[in-house]
Amino acid sequence: MLSPREFATLLLLQEAPNQMEMVRDELDALLERQLVQLENLASGRQLWSLTVSGDSTIKAIERYS
Repeated sequence: MLSPREFATLLLLQEAPNQMEMVRDELDALLERQLVQLENLASGRQLWSLTVSGDSTIKAIERYS
């Protein structure tokens, strides 16, 4: 079960991945649940993104809201 903060972080990541701070407890929790991943870009930057499971989670919750 996701906490409200974790769900909000998942939605923020879906809408604005470049806006995410690198150090957030919620991101660590989502990473452990394999709902997000951290990509290493060729530029040397890192970018958070949703996994297939993360995207499916959002879609499932949106269907019931």
